[in-house]
Amino acid sequence: MRRVAFITGGSRGIGFGIALQLAQAGFDIAINGVRAEEEISEAIKQLKTFSGKVIYCRGDVASAPDRARMINEIKEDYGHLHVLVNNAGVAPKERKDILEATEESFTRLLTTNLQGPYFLTQAAANWMIEQQRENPDFKGCIVNVSSISATVASVQRGEYCVAKAGLSMATQLFATRLGEYNIPVYEVRPGIIRTDMTAGVTEKYDKLIAEGLTVQKRWGEANDVGKAVVALALDYFPYSTGQVLMVDGGLTIPRL
Repeated sequence: MRRVAFITGGSRGIGFGIALQLAQAGFDIAINGVRAEEEISEAIKQLKTFSGKVIYCRGDVASAPDRARMINEIKEDYGHLHVLVNNAGVAPKERKDILEATEESFTRLLTTNLQGPYFLTQAAANWMIEQQRENPDFKGCIVNVSSISATVASVQRGEYCVAKAGLSMATQLFATRLGEYNIPVYEVRPGIIRTDMTAGVTEKYDKLIAEGLTVQKRWGEANDVGKAVVALALDYFPYSTGQVLMVDGGLTIPRL
């Protein structure tokens, strides 16, 4: 039986890079997004080139009914779920100083980037526990994709930092709770990754990277994050639940 991975926000950017790497590693794939399925047909076509099955679960992770429906769709199509990757997230529509930022933006960021994955993890974890009771050989894991913003302060997008810091604590909480079931929970923390979300600041970060912002003088790519997630999904770190895997080119190494 092929293992099944569900990647939220898996039709573009970092999520698509993760989905590609998991498909290449032999997983059947479920991806989530808010766009119509015809708009992501090329992404699905690419994922299917690895001879596995791919389904699209359209929905908003911030919506409780959408989360429940997506889990049910995976149950109906696959009957199993081995890996949940909480990747979907949004950035502030406008970067504003924390002395001026709005409650509306704060609520939007916290609902999508923290509340959504928190309760999606709850639903997936309970299903994984059920699967384990039915099959003692079942192996599941959960990976939260956060950001260096979980610990690196950015006062122009404080709501994003707070949400990612919360997701980091959620990783530790679920890792602790699921320890008795041997379902590891990990956090992957990307740095500056080349995606459509960062396209508008390319010139800025090209300059900063050239000046030494990162130890490895290049942008991170979505596949860099994908390979890290695959290593976790394939159980290459079986005794490391609750831990953070940095994918930031050395950006956060303290240096003089």
